[in-house]
Amino acid sequence: MFVPGYRDHPTEPWDPHAPADPGEAEDFLRRCYTENPRLGPVEPRLAIVRAQIAATGTYMHTPDELAHGARMAWRNSSRCVGRLYWRSLMVLDRRRARTADEIYSLLVQHLHTAGNGTIRPVISVFAPAQPGQPYARVWNEQLIRYAGYRTEDGRVVGDPRLESFTRSIRGFGWQGKGEAFDVLPLVIETPAEGIRLYELPERAIREVPIGHPDHPWFAELGLRWHAVPAIANMRLSIGGVHYPLAPFNGWYLGTELGARNFADADRYDMLPEIAARLGLDRSRESTLWRDRALVELNRAVLHSFEQAGVKMSDHHTESRRFMTHLRNEEKAGRPVPADWTWIVPPMSASLTPVFHRYYDELDLRPNFYLDTEAATLARDGIRSCPHHR
Repeated sequence: MFVPGYRDHPTEPWDPHAPADPGEAEDFLRRCYTENPRLGPVEPRLAIVRAQIAATGTYMHTPDELAHGARMAWRNSSRCVGRLYWRSLMVLDRRRARTADEIYSLLVQHLHTAGNGTIRPVISVFAPAQPGQPYARVWNEQLIRYAGYRTEDGRVVGDPRLESFTRSIRGFGWQGKGEAFDVLPLVIETPAEGIRLYELPERAIREVPIGHPDHPWFAELGLRWHAVPAIANMRLSIGGVHYPLAPFNGWYLGTELGARNFADADRYDMLPEIAARLGLDRSRESTLWRDRALVELNRAVLHSFEQAGVKMSDHHTESRRFMTHLRNEEKAGRPVPADWTWIVPPMSASLTPVFHRYYDELDLRPNFYLDTEAATLARDGIRSCPHHR
């Protein structure tokens, strides 16, 4: 997906009680104002920020600083192959929202904005963390995720990745339908109201049924997937100020669904059934039945999104565009951090230009981080029983 990669993302130590780092604030502001000459000289702004940090332990970004900082965070995300588009990120300033109802309403608006018509990259930035104070967050790893239900015989109906989280949410009173593509409720936690659950309205969930251009039986598999991949629990760090609630989305790369979500043995694990329906010889690995089934599954995904008019990119096209991004950034004199294991696609890797080179792994800021507690909440779910809505 064209957002910082989520799966197994490394965590970064963060002390929510620590004040903003003046040095990090200065470094960000100097780069922000250099890249945006229309903002004027940076020295007067630096004087204000230093005074605010000295007095309160933090400072408030202007709307322009927030917008450019969020775009820089995307530009610096080493696991995203779609960074050619970083300037196009729509930044929604939601810092005034405080209540769970307000946050929920704005998250629904986010999905409408991102998925109504052409999929567009959007980030909604809510209130920053204040040193030593609790903050609002969303437990879900993405705004839209499918539940996973473990049956009595040990199988999982739905997404096994979300089985523990689903079990926790059911303990809070949510039941679901027990089907393979039940959308989980949003779990919103605020300092004043604690934990509350919210069902997403159907109008906010755009889904694509998966068929195949040559095999009518593919539709019988009942596969579908949501159109907007919106990561919800990674912390946005800009100039020493931390935004624990800053959900963001891009659009899907076909292999994210076709070679991972539907194909991984610990996810929907569809390759054996697809191979069987194709009549492939599964008696031994050397027949490459998995590879042949994988190609047809990815064809189905790309075909279905195209037929539905939902934006999605293929791994060959996007790999070439990432090389364009590298050249653009080199001309601008900026380093390009990249994680080879994420930039290279999970199928046909050596057929893409991104495979045939090495990259620098750098922790450039602004950036997005997955904190240990946020990862645990998204995986297992904890806390006491919430108020339901």
